[in-house]
Amino acid sequence: MSDSYDCIVIGGGPAGSTTATLLADYGYNTLVLERSRFPRHHIGESLMPQTYWTFKRLGMLDKMKRSSFVRKESVQFVSGDGQESAPFYFTDRDPNEWSSTWQVRRDEFDAMMLTNAQEHGVKVRERAKVSEVLFEGSKAIGVRVVIDGKTTTLMSKVVVDATGQSGLLSRQLNARYADPRLKNASIYAHYRGGLLDDGRNAGATVILHTKDQNGWFWYIPLKDKDNLVSVGVVAPPSYLCSGRGDDPAETLAEEIENCPGIRKRLANAERVSQAYVTADFSYRSRRVAGDGWVLVGDAFGFLDPVYSSGVMLALKSGEYAADAIHAALETNDPSGVRLGRFGPRLTAGMHNIRQLVYAFYDKNFSIGRFVREHPQYADHIVRILIGDVFNDDVSEVFEAMKNTVALPDPIQLEESVTV
Repeated sequence: MSDSYDCIVIGGGPAGSTTATLLADYGYNTLVLERSRFPRHHIGESLMPQTYWTFKRLGMLDKMKRSSFVRKESVQFVSGDGQESAPFYFTDRDPNEWSSTWQVRRDEFDAMMLTNAQEHGVKVRERAKVSEVLFEGSKAIGVRVVIDGKTTTLMSKVVVDATGQSGLLSRQLNARYADPRLKNASIYAHYRGGLLDDGRNAGATVILHTKDQNGWFWYIPLKDKDNLVSVGVVAPPSYLCSGRGDDPAETLAEEIENCPGIRKRLANAERVSQAYVTADFSYRSRRVAGDGWVLVGDAFGFLDPVYSSGVMLALKSGEYAADAIHAALETNDPSGVRLGRFGPRLTAGMHNIRQLVYAFYDKNFSIGRFVREHPQYADHIVRILIGDVFNDDVSEVFEAMKNTVALPDPIQLEESVTV
């Protein structure tokens, strides 16, 4: 290993792999430091169709097509009493291959992404635990990392934090802002033998309300052969975790019984993994970049998982960041203003999704009813569901929506990194 790089990326997940791959394609000496050994377990299996374009740029598209991942063409919503909405078919608005996507096993998918980065020339070191980002004044200049039990200092022109929800650098800089309205937890597991629809809706992400609307479930097909599905319940921790037993699997089973739509789908299924518990508190960092450093993916911000936006935002933020880093290094100006120029575009897209998340959690709001009453906005809703959110016109739907539901104000970036 060298002791100096053009860019060090901390974290080898989708955001880190994307950033590193594109920087290597630009010709930069790039190192990924990943604390785990891949493949490793991770939640977040459902993709949005807009990932297609980043996959194409990364050289991942053919690999995804050759994979055994389930094809996803739609999203469907189910009410607390088990009434199913008509599926939102992505290909109905644009019948091309980029209008469908995949449901992925994250252990397999993340390993594919990191291997792809290596094939593009990225140097990768696994089981490398970064303890801190090093600064000279306000400028990031490298990292302190433990590799094979030995603490090493590595220098870099730019440091990218792609450490996910652990948010190494955003926590180090105390730059994280929690969303007070979106504090939830989840319990999830994999089941074999789940009921799947036929035809185009067989690979759908299904979002189901519990009977009393205290929470909701995701239902994501992962393998066709044995009908393997990812099932998780999301609800406030005060409801999901307080006053319950010590076994999360029992809580998950209780909530399945409380959700007619899920209960029907799992009637002949068996749980084949442990039940995992995770907090999915939504948050955003106040800064996307500073002198010599950039945040990408969940290290910058995390949105409630109801619309499966996590991987798409990871890939897009990594793509935007790589282009910004290239422009900065090309002009020898890795300042926060220069590196953070993609911030307003990224945050505007995240805010479009965030507003629809707020609407989802309003018990008096129904996406299906809204579309029936405002058919002129049906396309706007589908565009958000496929991840086409980095534009101005899709936000027009919220002008009509805010008349019936309370929507959030944008979270502003600090002035030092806006343009």
